[in-house]
Amino acid sequence: MTNILRIDASMRTLDTENATHRSLSRALAERFCDAYGRYDESTFITCRDVGSAPPPFIDRNWLAAVFTQEASRTVDQHILLDTSDQLIAELERADLIVISSPMYNYGMPASLKAWFDQVVRVNKTFDFDLERGDFPLAPLLSGKTLVLLTSCGEFGFGPGEIRETMNHLGPHVRTLGKYLGVETFHEVRIEYQEFGDARHHTSIEQAQQAVDALARALAHRQASASTAPVSLEQC
Repeated sequence: MTNILRIDASMRTLDTENATHRSLSRALAERFCDAYGRYDESTFITCRDVGSAPPPFIDRNWLAAVFTQEASRTVDQHILLDTSDQLIAELERADLIVISSPMYNYGMPASLKAWFDQVVRVNKTFDFDLERGDFPLAPLLSGKTLVLLTSCGEFGFGPGEIRETMNHLGPHVRTLGKYLGVETFHEVRIEYQEFGDARHHTSIEQAQQAVDALARALAHRQASASTAPVSLEQC
């Protein structure tokens, strides 16, 4: 059985009447999960829509609760960390993390950053030990695969391309993924959205093909012997 945690970060949805206002990144996530489920029927998918229901931003009270020993936390501190605990529990169960996100201002949406801030948490997903020298942080989780499905208005954000240094979405997610136990990272990107020309339509087709191939490859690698149907939680 494969456990997928799907995180959708776009403020746009798939059911908007105007097709040009529908989320491209969500559409890629939908396509990936559907394809994966066809190849591995034992898949269980947990959906977390942070684009429509963002987690709360962390603040100094949240931070104080995190750095208070669990046995010494007040009732209010436990309540304050409840969302974080729930999101981390979803993450811990996941074999495969699928994040769909548009590029906003060359980086991730605030709602996705809020999710990362809730789950990248000391003594839960990583620990800190100065005995490790100049690299004291180490992940506590392991063995996870992360698939990032993105859309952007411009183009050329890949390695060696003209806007590589302006891409603060993919590299940021990849860096943070280490502290979620991610050991394998894949990214599929739709470009040219603001241009809306033939290059954009070609980019969509290429991304769809890449998503299909990636879902097939990952499902074949991780497929379980179970034949239970695909299940959806919180979608």
